[in-house]
Amino acid sequence: MYSFYSQTIACTVRGTMIYPYSNATQTRWDRGDFKVQLNAPDNTRPMGFCDGSDADVAELSAVAESEGAEGMRIEKKVLKTGREIWTLHSGD
Repeated sequence: MYSFYSQTIACTVRGTMIYPYSNATQTRWDRGDFKVQLNAPDNTRPMGFCDGSDADVAELSAVAESEGAEGMRIEKKVLKTGREIWTLHSGD
């Protein structure tokens, strides 16, 4: 279940692999195991992590739409390592 409002995320759907934030997934991000960190605006703790595939984007959009957050926008920042930080904005 994802939630842009309560900052929770947990799902493995249709081949999409979005991992919720936990100490273990944060450690995996720190080691470089994930390509994308998912953030919410004005929150320092990540929502989760993913590989940044088209399926991941589609799943994030579908969840936002199901929660009534039409017009979700993803602000992408590419790091020097090639990994990315995605900030998910709803209804902007």
